[in-house]
Amino acid sequence: MVAIDPTTLSERDNYKILTGTIIPRPVAFVTTLTENETINAAPFSYFNIVSANPPLVSVAVQRHPNSNEKKDTARNAIQQGEFVVHLGDEYIVEDMNQTAASLPPEESELSHTSLTTIPSDRVKVPSLKEARIRFECTLEHHLEVGGTEEQPACDLLIGRIVAYHIDDALYDEEKGYIRTDLVKPVSRLAGQDYAKLGEIFSIERPS
Repeated sequence: MVAIDPTTLSERDNYKILTGTIIPRPVAFVTTLTENETINAAPFSYFNIVSANPPLVSVAVQRHPNSNEKKDTARNAIQQGEFVVHLGDEYIVEDMNQTAASLPPEESELSHTSLTTIPSDRVKVPSLKEARIRFECTLEHHLEVGGTEEQPACDLLIGRIVAYHIDDALYDEEKGYIRTDLVKPVSRLAGQDYAKLGEIFSIERPS
């Protein structure tokens, strides 16, 4: 087994090891609003659950490597105090991937996709009609992490979910369960690779 000291590696080499080993990673497809109300959309795979009481999710947005400036998603979420997380799935992955392009803040990534927006219920930020699962979020916490105290490398957004929207076909209302086999999520691997859900198996937890 190879032993590697991460302090001897470049940021890029640490990135390659992390994104190649911490797999699969769910994808948060996040919409935010600029001050001029341009809709920003971008996918993030540094994403997970934080808490169920209250329901909190985390999205880590890396800073621009050369300028160390906040990316549009982080800046908008901090300024407006809200954002919408859409779960990346097989049906929107092509359009979602298009929004990863680097565009100026005044240009919406959605103009390069076939996706359409609809009003959200509890936040001002619009949602994406084609997404079958989405969470309307208010910003609970913003933490600057990584890098140095003067130049943090990442903006960690903790969002409080104020509204769930789940496609009827995916939700067993009687049991309150998600029909996992129908969600068709996609996950990020390394490089340009994604993965589908694959085989599902169960293991009983010890009491």
